[in-house]
Amino acid sequence: MRRLSPLHGRRLAAVTAAGALAFAALTATAAPASAAVPLPPLAGKFDYQIGGAYTPPSGVQIVSRDMSASPAAGLYNICYLNAFQAQEGQDGDWQSDLLLRDSSGKKVVDPDWHETLLDLRTADKRSRVAAKVKTWIDTCAAKGYQAVEPDNYDSFSRSKNLITTTHAQEYIKLLSAYSHSKNLAIAQKNTPELAGNRTANGLDFAVTEECGEYEECGDYAGPFGNRVVNVEYTASGMSKGCPEWKTKISMVRRDVMVVPAGSSGYLRKTC
Repeated sequence: MRRLSPLHGRRLAAVTAAGALAFAALTATAAPASAAVPLPPLAGKFDYQIGGAYTPPSGVQIVSRDMSASPAAGLYNICYLNAFQAQEGQDGDWQSDLLLRDSSGKKVVDPDWHETLLDLRTADKRSRVAAKVKTWIDTCAAKGYQAVEPDNYDSFSRSKNLITTTHAQEYIKLLSAYSHSKNLAIAQKNTPELAGNRTANGLDFAVTEECGEYEECGDYAGPFGNRVVNVEYTASGMSKGCPEWKTKISMVRRDVMVVPAGSSGYLRKTC
């Protein structure tokens, strides 16, 4: 997790029938014939709206929104959910033993976003955490999203070495299998060091932050066959990423808090 904004609520809505038909037309040629789930169009114009939904700019084909929002009719919609950490102030929504604690019993907290990490160290705990997240995936499916974006896959890097990459991958496999059972694609969020394992982990495409700035776009583009949706937060990231990647992957610049259009601080630019 690089970006990040305070968000989340839990509201239900459905995409319109007209929107569903338009979406089908949009993705009919984008996904390979062998794909079991709908995939985002290659290098499709993208807007990252996880901080608040608004009417997508003209030409946008792919939108990522928080699961509390409704999908954008006629577009490829990615449903954002925080799958590896508890939302700030919402530790009470989780059973106490599912919150990661160090050897002294102190909760392990993401220092930037003040979110307690979830404990994925045993098969039982991974199953119990996944059971809750699966209800959120159900919400995404019921609303008409085409994919899910489980954030904080890289929480192991903030876990004081308590969570391993194996724990994270065994857990994401539970989410990918369930997403596919709901006819939803599932994205790998950041975590370039695990991109090469994407097939074994059941991940269909990548949602990345600042792959241009950190010169990581190729780390995702190879394993995911250029099916990468990237957001940059700086002019530097765009200047580094756009020359090579603007026609190969989806790329947009947003303000770091990804606020809705019309809000103070809103910024959106393309290559």
